[in-house]
Amino acid sequence: MASYTKYDPRLESLVMETRTLWDPSCGDLSEEDRKAVARAIHASPELASKIQYERSHTGFTREITVTVDDISRLYDQKTSH
Repeated sequence: MASYTKYDPRLESLVMETRTLWDPSCGDLSEEDRKAVARAIHASPELASKIQYERSHTGFTREITVTVDDISRLYDQKTSH
């Protein structure tokens, strides 16, 4: 199966499932913080530095590996509005 490793707005309309992985650089985040960051990064997948789309039977699965830099970008985006 084909695999895509760069944010692609064209594929976003075909995403049917999401997965979140955690880079070791994120340290020990609480479960509550992980849930909040996962929701935020999947709401703005263009901010993710490690993203992968995998073909599934019904569309694509978006897998994001959250890094400390991603969390920083999310924070900057939130504070700039």
